[in-house]
Amino acid sequence: MYRYSSSGVQFAFYLSKISSAASLLSNSNRSVRNFSALWLFRVCSASTRWSHGANWRLHASLRAQTRIAAPILEKSERKFATIASEHAYKDSLTTLHNPDGGEYGNFYSLPALNDPRIDSLPYSVRILLESAIHPFKPARVILQDFTGVSVIVDLAAMRDAMKSLGSDPNKINPRVPVDLVFDHSVQVHVARQKRDLRKGMQLESDINSERFIFLKWGSSAFYNMVMASPRSRNDHQVDLEYLGSVAFNSDGFLYPDSVVGTFFNTTMIGGLGVAGWEVGEIEAEAAILGQMRLHLCNKCICVVGFKLAGKLRVGVTITDLVRTVTQMLRKHGVFGNIVEFYGEGMSRLSLNARAAIANMSTEYEATMCFFPVDHVTLEYLKLKGRSNETVTMIESYLRANKMFVDYNEPQEERAYTSCLKLDLGDVEPCISGPKRPCDQSFLKDMKVDWKACLDNPLGIKGFAVPNEQQDKIVKFSYDGEPAELKHGSVVLATITSDCAISSPNDMVGAALVAKKAYDLGLEVKPWIRTIVTPASGVVEECLRESGIKMYLAKQGFNGSIWGSDDLLDKPIASAISENDIIAAVVFSSRRGYYSSNGLTRARYITSPQLVVAYALSGTVNIDFEKEPMGTNKDGKNVYLRDIWPSSEEVKAFQNMVLQSMFKSTYKTMTKRNSVSLNSALYSWDSNSTYIHEPPFFKNMTTKPPGPRKVKDAYCLLNFGDNITTNSISPAGTIHEDSPAAKFLIERYSMCRYDFNSYGSRRGNHEVMKRGTFASTCLVNKLLNGEVGPKTVHIPTGEKICIYDAASGSGSSRDWAAKGPLLLGVKAIIAKSFNRVHRSNLASVGIVPLCFKSGEDAETLGLTGHERYTIHLPSNVNEIKPGQDITVTTDTAKSFVCTLRLDTEVELAYYNHGGMLSYIIRSLSNE
Repeated sequence: MYRYSSSGVQFAFYLSKISSAASLLSNSNRSVRNFSALWLFRVCSASTRWSHGANWRLHASLRAQTRIAAPILEKSERKFATIASEHAYKDSLTTLHNPDGGEYGNFYSLPALNDPRIDSLPYSVRILLESAIHPFKPARVILQDFTGVSVIVDLAAMRDAMKSLGSDPNKINPRVPVDLVFDHSVQVHVARQKRDLRKGMQLESDINSERFIFLKWGSSAFYNMVMASPRSRNDHQVDLEYLGSVAFNSDGFLYPDSVVGTFFNTTMIGGLGVAGWEVGEIEAEAAILGQMRLHLCNKCICVVGFKLAGKLRVGVTITDLVRTVTQMLRKHGVFGNIVEFYGEGMSRLSLNARAAIANMSTEYEATMCFFPVDHVTLEYLKLKGRSNETVTMIESYLRANKMFVDYNEPQEERAYTSCLKLDLGDVEPCISGPKRPCDQSFLKDMKVDWKACLDNPLGIKGFAVPNEQQDKIVKFSYDGEPAELKHGSVVLATITSDCAISSPNDMVGAALVAKKAYDLGLEVKPWIRTIVTPASGVVEECLRESGIKMYLAKQGFNGSIWGSDDLLDKPIASAISENDIIAAVVFSSRRGYYSSNGLTRARYITSPQLVVAYALSGTVNIDFEKEPMGTNKDGKNVYLRDIWPSSEEVKAFQNMVLQSMFKSTYKTMTKRNSVSLNSALYSWDSNSTYIHEPPFFKNMTTKPPGPRKVKDAYCLLNFGDNITTNSISPAGTIHEDSPAAKFLIERYSMCRYDFNSYGSRRGNHEVMKRGTFASTCLVNKLLNGEVGPKTVHIPTGEKICIYDAASGSGSSRDWAAKGPLLLGVKAIIAKSFNRVHRSNLASVGIVPLCFKSGEDAETLGLTGHERYTIHLPSNVNEIKPGQDITVTTDTAKSFVCTLRLDTEVELAYYNHGGMLSYIIRSLSNE
């Protein structure tokens, strides 16, 4: 291996062509976004000290204002700037009385501002305006276990750093309530076999015991933190059914609920009328440590109004509605905006349907989706166990502060930036795929669309299968029985956990489809992997109590899933790979959509009901209206219409959801601890395969390191279009030939079964840095388009794994910043950045730079074989947000980039080597 000198630098170089802002990938793709050249620079000096952190700048939605709200917020900003000794809006503090003549408490009143423009504000902006008054910080933070482990690892390491600096480790504690939901570790151990929950939980405990123990330590060592067990089901569902409060009364002070979460499903809470948005784990750490604040700005962020009318037709599911709304919003373009729903159709839209729509915010690229609180919201609060007194208080507060909408009263026009309208009666059954969730077709056109996909040239809607090969049949043996596959054969059908399956409607509908098919003698072929992920404990109990859950199990829908193709049995996998079959997987949501290793090249998203239907038919090459799915016990054809449940049947079971189900589901939730109950410092175990002390704060000093030089960089990677953080971040299964797998085998003598996933090992930086750029879907131009996680080492020309090339010098989204940091990345040059990714890079101490308008690597004639130097000032006081930075190469080329450290705060992070290092030094000096 080539050895770099101590002053050497290496960098990763990505290329893609920019088209327009409208072509931005969805945030659900963990998009880095429109790189014309993303260069990751890595300093190889032995003295380099790593640190990481987060941009605590509040998400764009919480700086959001319409053109009407902007002057009000500017006024708020001016008053806060001039009044430091007392609250700027103390005169708007108002007392809320209860019906008995007593007092609920005090609140900051929007009507007391005496500004008539407030009446025209969207409800979402009214909540943000109220938050700005006192000033804003999120009411709470919610983590799932993947990011939760990593967050608590960082907090534990920060406590060690505080002690090494001679300060009190207990200064590192959550400043806002933190809820951690343990749900993402769950995997399939045995599919299509009956197993009870207790046995499943035991298997999970055996595999994840290290993380369980660590998280339990964290939940007691840090006050203001609580951990929910896996029995509570998925994070977003726990938030909707249990944690979401709409409004709080804390010691006699009333304020709206708001939440930031480290998973893209966080926005689901918008269906409950709660402001909620996704952040990376780095930003979550900022919020936890009290560093997230509302930063007011003059730039207006749009609020798009979406008017609903009419009602859904029979046979149309919540998933169909969600996909239709998503398609409309993507076409309209709502990137970075708030979407607020209104109209008379709202009164006929269930809370679960609202939550399902809000859940898809990242797919239609909105910052937040918001359904104003109304009577539907209040009824749901009562259903999930809130007392009548609490609900009355919430309604009174929201009405008094003009945050409640009553559709029985005349509605004032609100000042939306733009508006869309949908008659719910126009929604049709639909399906999305086969390569991107944004490509949608009506179900009635599916067979024609599939034929076109086979015919089309290789691309987003094409597989380029020659006509003479499109009908070929591959026969093989499965468990001693004959089996066969064709192009379009369904080999994996998963009812996954982030959309309509959280709703009793569609899950009851799916169970009834399974039951009706079973009663007619129609069963899923044994070689088709059929799995359901538990999402809502309430829905699970509803299915169990109604007696129809067993019919999902009879059709093989057991267990849970994280990942996809790796679950295929070897006979199926061999039949697919050896015969180049375009096999299909059908999901009920986007979860797991991108965790494919290539065996299932056709991936579709549709409703839970149709997932069952496609599994029963065994192929996506079917016209359900005209073609039978199979034959019944008497040999007669069975069509989809024969097993589709009526609305009355679904409602009969749906109405079985009771308040008692919410109470029984969440009875295991523990109370939040008000003091630390465990040792302040964690005892790191060097033999642990899951939890490692990170190197970010090793040898930390009280003095900031200041700007770091980036000189004479080599190219590590040259990527093409649409590079997303999915391609950067460690995600999905740890493949047995990967650097991470080799590390686990060599270091711990581990077998493949025990690898688990990258997500489960987020607390082990040694695994995560080896999993950075480990995507099997990477296409590196330095390898002439070869797919896989390898590169050409420059200047030696050797083809090696990316990790090996990066180690010569010895989130998701957050690990798209942390991973490169651990590999030595010091700067990135791109055409443009995704908001979260840019802020994360800035907050870990990596310098983000953008090409000037009209320039990119191609126009500048950069090949990636050059050596690069970034001419940053050596004194941080000479660096300004947005300033021009010159970059030169060893081939005598020179160009100017824009520094994307966007605020003085981010410059402070950079000076300290990252946001968390900044916080440690700040707190140690308190």
